[in-house]
Amino acid sequence: MGFLLLTLTACGGASGSSTGAGGAAPVVAELTSCGLPLTITAPPRRAVAMEQNAAEIMLKLGLSGRMAGTAYRTDPVLPELEAGYGEVPVLAAQYPGREALLAARPDFVYSMRASAYAPDAGGARKELAKLAIPAYLSSNDCEDPTLIPSSVTFDAVFGEIGDIAKIFGVPERGESVVADLRGRLEAAKDLSRASAGSKLMWYYSGTKTPAIAGRGGLPDTITTFLGAENAFSDIARQWSEGSWEKIAERDPDVIVLADLTRGGDGDSAEAKMSFLRSDPVASRLTAVRKNRFVVVPGSAMDPSIRSVSAVERVGAGLRDLHH
Repeated sequence: MGFLLLTLTACGGASGSSTGAGGAAPVVAELTSCGLPLTITAPPRRAVAMEQNAAEIMLKLGLSGRMAGTAYRTDPVLPELEAGYGEVPVLAAQYPGREALLAARPDFVYSMRASAYAPDAGGARKELAKLAIPAYLSSNDCEDPTLIPSSVTFDAVFGEIGDIAKIFGVPERGESVVADLRGRLEAAKDLSRASAGSKLMWYYSGTKTPAIAGRGGLPDTITTFLGAENAFSDIARQWSEGSWEKIAERDPDVIVLADLTRGGDGDSAEAKMSFLRSDPVASRLTAVRKNRFVVVPGSAMDPSIRSVSAVERVGAGLRDLHH
């Protein structure tokens, strides 16, 4: 293979390439991820995905054989990826600590959440860089909040898939995956006709102080795409802790429930519905009284390979509730 230089911009796509004369040199990728310059001197062979969403992107790209570990599964793995996931060592139930991460001898680390690089998790990306371990972080959750875009876009999700594909030297696989997702997203526009005017609350976890979606995150983007209204779009944070008294004032038409299997307070959709129907304040919400719920996997509420399926699922759910 000739020498190939891929220049990537901050969590974006490739912008150039060049081929050296006749030599068989490895792929080199240079990029900036959430403000940190990274240099990939060869396609990774022992990559670690720090949580399920990162793992599923890699598995969708056919990279299970190049993964030395994964961690932090919150939902059942997508059925078509189960076999590949089963081939990858699980390093920890949640984020692996630095020692466990380094014991896997990674040559690349990928996370969609900044918390994966906290001191009590894998450690700072700059520290990993000193060990010649490039660490990629999604632009949706940079360590420096000023680097996070004001809103999640589907193009950003597709661009990240392309980044990972190029880093691993399989750009054509990334193009194929993104083309399929774009086609499905275009088809999902038809669902917006049934969704227009609906006022949604996206409910992720917790009971007494529920985590609900504000402005700028994927739930807000999906809501806008479907022509509906996010009842809490005035909250200038992707996720915020709410109170049922304040929620009752907004009285959303439909509640989108995250279904998480990790076992925390109010994680599963069933636990949320049980709480909503028994709580003296929440039980009076229009959506609860009229049983207007749409359930999606918890991981689908963060930007991921599941983002388009979340559009499809919520759109279809709203259509069914209005017919």
